[in-house]
Amino acid sequence: MPANEHLLTVPAEDAGQRLDAWLAACESLALTRSAVQQLTEKGAVLRNGRPAKKNEKLSADDRISVTVPEPEPLDLQPQNIPLEIVYEDDDLLVVNKPRGMVVHPAPGHPDGTLVNALLWHCAGRLSGINGILRPGIVHRIDRDTSGLLMAAKTDRAHLGLAEQIAAHSFRREYEAVLCGRLKNESGTVNAPIGRDPKDRQKMCVTPKNSKEAVTHYRVLALLERHSYVRCRLETGRTHQIRVHMKYLGHPVFGDPVYGKAEKQIAGQCLHAKTIGFVHPVTGKQMNFDSELPADFQAVLRAVGYGGGTE
Repeated sequence: MPANEHLLTVPAEDAGQRLDAWLAACESLALTRSAVQQLTEKGAVLRNGRPAKKNEKLSADDRISVTVPEPEPLDLQPQNIPLEIVYEDDDLLVVNKPRGMVVHPAPGHPDGTLVNALLWHCAGRLSGINGILRPGIVHRIDRDTSGLLMAAKTDRAHLGLAEQIAAHSFRREYEAVLCGRLKNESGTVNAPIGRDPKDRQKMCVTPKNSKEAVTHYRVLALLERHSYVRCRLETGRTHQIRVHMKYLGHPVFGDPVYGKAEKQIAGQCLHAKTIGFVHPVTGKQMNFDSELPADFQAVLRAVGYGGGTE
């Protein structure tokens, strides 16, 4: 199988979904819906061996093949932006991304991104599976979320890491400050996430055109008006923790989209603290933990938390 060909099987619970929406929500592809539609129009998406249409409704056990074109010559500019590299070898690296940094170029953010910084740091040696705008990017975290993120230098590493994400074996744990006091010390939110029909810039819990989303949480400290929690992602949908905590009635502190902005922090008080995965080349178990950034710790003090952080 060529490195840029992806073979997927539709699970029974996803039957009835539109092909383009289902592929756009597939973490292992990391493609936008418009990109999926363009590939479909070019005949690069096959359903059970035949060219598919973007609006086809899927059936259980459908075999979907997506062929992503070879990456075009990269025209992004490497930029000498300081990075906190937690780990690096010939196949991948782990970065502690600061709050406020966009992961890859997008409208309104043509440069100054993590990708621009990685191109400089790695001298252009990054995997090309996700195309010219997202070289090396295996998974993302929001601009105003800080914390650990992996990048792949080789296609082999990229594919191996993407498989772990798709299999839910990739460990991702976040810490957050929530508004209000959670009733339970721990719990699981199992609620599907899709685009908000009233605002396409937002996500929401909805049964329509959505994907399974599971978040496990544990309270680290109950404060007078807030909760300090650790969340573990079983899936990795866009804005998942932010949407699930709002769904519980306790939005992330400072979240300007799903809650309200706060003067103590520029964005949501959410940090990707821990990641764990099997190295896709060596087979070694890799685990990484990061300290909470200063602004997160300042919020903890402001809301009355006086204990140590995990």
